[in-house]
Amino acid sequence: MDVTLLAADAVKNALNRGCDEAEVFIKTAKRFSVEVKNNGVEALNSAKDFGISLRVIKNHRLGFSFTTNPAELEDMIKEAVEGAKWTSEDKYIDIPNPPFIKVGLGGIASSESLVFDEKIKNIKEDDVINNALFLEKAALDFDSRIKKVRKAEVSIAEGSTAIFNSKGINISYESSFVTAAVTTLADDGHDMQTGWDFAVSRRLSDINFSSIAAAASKKAIDLLGSRKITSVKVPVILDSSVASDFLGIFSSSLSAEAVQKKRSFLANKIGKNIISPIVNIFDDGLMPWRIGTKPVDDEGVPTSKKMIVSKGALTGFIHNTYTAKKEGTVSTGNAVRGDFKSLPGVGVTNLYIEPKPPSLVIARDEVHSFGAVPKDGIASPSARNDRLVKSVSKGILVLEAMGVHTANPISGDFSVGISGLWIENGEIKYPVKEAVISGNVLELFKRIERVGSDLKFYGKIGSPSLLIGEMDISA
Repeated sequence: MDVTLLAADAVKNALNRGCDEAEVFIKTAKRFSVEVKNNGVEALNSAKDFGISLRVIKNHRLGFSFTTNPAELEDMIKEAVEGAKWTSEDKYIDIPNPPFIKVGLGGIASSESLVFDEKIKNIKEDDVINNALFLEKAALDFDSRIKKVRKAEVSIAEGSTAIFNSKGINISYESSFVTAAVTTLADDGHDMQTGWDFAVSRRLSDINFSSIAAAASKKAIDLLGSRKITSVKVPVILDSSVASDFLGIFSSSLSAEAVQKKRSFLANKIGKNIISPIVNIFDDGLMPWRIGTKPVDDEGVPTSKKMIVSKGALTGFIHNTYTAKKEGTVSTGNAVRGDFKSLPGVGVTNLYIEPKPPSLVIARDEVHSFGAVPKDGIASPSARNDRLVKSVSKGILVLEAMGVHTANPISGDFSVGISGLWIENGEIKYPVKEAVISGNVLELFKRIERVGSDLKFYGKIGSPSLLIGEMDISA
């Protein structure tokens, strides 16, 4: 199937029916996933998908339709054109123009991005199964107290995206991804605890199954013998996974769509100091092999690297074509679709808090030295957040936060259960459980006193460990 000819024909047909503009979005995918348990395959899933959607604009009215069958292209076009008769008039509805000389937020765009790994395209299903079996075995072999692996799962996918519009955009690209996740159960005869770890990349060689197994097993073992603590007010270290969860809540307010719909706690704060001055936040659609990386967004606008928060100050919001036109600016290349059945919304590419070099941990205006910087500039997994722990006289390292997703995305208010490790005089003393932290995401980020070097991504969101100033912890 020649998707370019298919798209061009759909756009031409829509224009011939009186539409002012038209855009076709085509997505193909081939996926395979396996879940193993007790050294055997628990579940297999294999699928091939094809979808095409058409967005039309007629007299400032929007029409939209989609199909999974190329033979139904004519019906799809009729439905989109007919739909434009019944939607409300909106002068901001538009599709992007090439060429893209400017990218919003001062982003640096590039025509090259690393998103497709031939090894994933050519990998055999038996190899995926063997990787999942290895993941389970490595977790069990980590320590005799790991008694069970509740789930070990590996998934791969490869496919293509094509975008064609009546203003001249004609682009297609291939992409791939692989994910691995494992959940472990530790039992020492007195207590049982679970651990979990996850990794995703567009490149197979980035997935270290041994490290994933070790991280999940270590977390479960670290929490064995957890005890309750009394209510206290102490500094808190958020492990990178927990910090990423909170950044995910924060990210929803960075969308211009959320601002325009009055669903953002960052409205009217551009240029203002909103969080700790030691924090920089980037959205980077060009990071090699990251899951949010792609050459263009889901409207065909080039992606870029953008500084969203600079030294604690908000520099701007992320936009698609619609929100940018409504705001009188340009798209930042952040149009996203859930799939071909969806209209473009606004979302992050790879959003992360910039880590600090391992040799420099910044606390307000002080600089503390902790040894040489590794050659790659990133702390080893074993070092994780040790540097932050050593800086705390009394506090808690939060390894898990239950219910971060329930935080109010409009106000930023949260109340979550936590488990982790109690710290005294810069050393881990014992694990803790059934504690609660409450507050506001924006206030939490204002209280960041130190930023770690252990940046890790969980999907499209990444963060190093963060040291937060004193917080009330309820028992």
